[in-house]
Amino acid sequence: MEINLISDTVTRPGSGMLSAMMDAQVGDDVFKADPTVNALESEAAKMFGREAALFFPSGTMTNQTAIKIHTDPGDQLICDHYAHVYNYEGGGVSFNSGVSCKLIEGQRGMMNAKQVEEAINPPDFYHSPLTQLVCIENTTNKGGGACWDFDELERIKTVCDKHGLAYHLDGARLWNALVAKGETAAQYGKLFDTISVCLSKGLGCPVGSLLIGDREHMDKALRVRKVLGGGMRQAGYLAAAGLYALSNNIERLSEDHRKAKEIGDTLAKMESVKKVEPIETNIIIFEVEEEVITAESFTNTLRENDIHIISMGQGKLRMVTHLDYTDAMHKELLKRLRAL
Repeated sequence: MEINLISDTVTRPGSGMLSAMMDAQVGDDVFKADPTVNALESEAAKMFGREAALFFPSGTMTNQTAIKIHTDPGDQLICDHYAHVYNYEGGGVSFNSGVSCKLIEGQRGMMNAKQVEEAINPPDFYHSPLTQLVCIENTTNKGGGACWDFDELERIKTVCDKHGLAYHLDGARLWNALVAKGETAAQYGKLFDTISVCLSKGLGCPVGSLLIGDREHMDKALRVRKVLGGGMRQAGYLAAAGLYALSNNIERLSEDHRKAKEIGDTLAKMESVKKVEPIETNIIIFEVEEEVITAESFTNTLRENDIHIISMGQGKLRMVTHLDYTDAMHKELLKRLRAL
């Protein structure tokens, strides 16, 4: 039995999702004439209590579009040093927008309002970049699926309002945070200027992300999406998967969270494992005892047992539970780990 825990992006559409995709009514979305895409965008905007949403091929493109519409070349954004927009989007912040990042060393990818305010450059000091945007990632990927404290997010919003800064949420795995913390999409819709959410991670869709905000921002985003090559034609087949996922695959994320914690408990009991970081959602990050086994050897040993995981660098290894990680796989994984 092969067990793939590299990421929650490895999932494939199930029978219900495939049926929804095959039955989709489609048009040309570049002309905004695809009824299924329009329905998905309308449903997402409604969930977050916002005016509009825009369907994108990827989460990276949604984030990069948001950064572009909130900034001008030469500006600076503030984010945690673990942030996806800084570490894992190919330098798009500088390439696409000509913007630099002021990095904050927070905890597990989460900074606080005091740190944000201290990082803002004086707007009248023309020698430094003009601070224009604060980017938040929830849950934090490099931080091990950690969930932000909503009160802290509100405090950062107050700082943004005070200094006239835009506020963007990279919510690639926000669905996991909502389930884990008992929060609602509407809470986040009231807080952020723009929100990016992925459909192709925990929700199990083959492709797609959404950018959500007010109508003016989405009109600007439509133009940027075109420039970045993100316009798709009969995208309703993909949007139908998103609609299915929003109706069927959110609440079940708690199963992924439970399995992740059980994996973490098992890893923590292994002599070859040095540390398992706190687990709140579906991401497990851990370190091995280098005196016993190297991270590379540990990964290779798992691969020989048909268990596939990924390295995060600096000795950290990662597992991610997901929709296609079945109960049978979970039972087998725990068995194989205990036998190592």
